[in-house]
Amino acid sequence: MGAADWCRSSAGAGLVLATSSDAEHPAESVADGSSKTFWTTTGMFPQELIIGFPKCVKISKVAIQCYLVRTLRIERSTSKDPVGFEQCVEKDLQHREGQLQMEEFTLPEFQATYLRFIIKSGFDHFVSVHRVMAEGTAENT
Repeated sequence: MGAADWCRSSAGAGLVLATSSDAEHPAESVADGSSKTFWTTTGMFPQELIIGFPKCVKISKVAIQCYLVRTLRIERSTSKDPVGFEQCVEKDLQHREGQLQMEEFTLPEFQATYLRFIIKSGFDHFVSVHRVMAEGTAENT
């Protein structure tokens, strides 16, 4: 089986936690595979969301489509529950006026059952996350 995007709800991923909520732009939107829908934060930082995978997966690339995010950290957990996170990458993103920020992180292959996306700061009081992606393959169990 080839690499798949394990952050999509159609792949069995589920939103475990989001630190802010907006009925018009729910956090579940980040896993629907569309850049047209999005999760919006409520104005304070840090903000975070945790995506859970249906099984342990080997991840080789993580990507995000967002707007007005200044500093992003991505962490992983291999625990049965969303605890014990370890940092994968932290980066200051470039602001693109009127355009989505599309960032890809090619990383040394790692195992994960959960990914945590932490928005440490933004270019404005509110930011949006349109998609999160984690490319990889299922672990043999």
